[in-house]
Amino acid sequence: LCSTETATSTMVSSRASQTALERPAWSSKGYSMERTKEKEVKVEGYVEKLVKLNRVAKVVKGGKRFSFAALVVVGYGDGRVGYGFGKANDVTDAIRKATDKAKASVITVPLKGTTIPHDIVGNFKSASVLLKPAVPGTGVIAGGAVRLVCDAAGIKDILSKSLGSRNGINTVKATFDAFEHIYNAAAVAKNRGKTLKEMWG
Repeated sequence: LCSTETATSTMVSSRASQTALERPAWSSKGYSMERTKEKEVKVEGYVEKLVKLNRVAKVVKGGKRFSFAALVVVGYGDGRVGYGFGKANDVTDAIRKATDKAKASVITVPLKGTTIPHDIVGNFKSASVLLKPAVPGTGVIAGGAVRLVCDAAGIKDILSKSLGSRNGINTVKATFDAFEHIYNAAAVAKNRGKTLKEMWG
């Protein structure tokens, strides 16, 4: 009888621990990103990174109605990257909507090897992001959303600093604002009547 009770308790505890791992982690501030912030999916030649996932509760008659908001970055690893924001009553639908919007808003970031050509500051509302080129081997010196965007874009060496607001959505938009204002070396060289090799020095 003791052996049967021990086996039963062991099975119950193992199931409880497995359920605890599979169950989404909730908090008073919404959906916990401890297990989803590093989520990365590689499909069809592009990389899909989940930057932020929020649970939103709407109080209605009879209880609460929950919905989800997802921020996704899609990159092809060759300078092409985009972001999207999706809302739905289900996590899967929210991520799918965000991914579709991200693929529809892809931009091309001018690169110089594995880094960016020059210093740039991106701004969106109260968020500012400083990006600086780095020598090969430096790696991506960035945190949070900026790192995910740079990894998706295929940038291997860069220095960055998030200034102002730390809101994930605004930080991503500030990073894309910086990318959109990076000069295209080929276009600048053509306007100056020089070759690309003369431009780089």
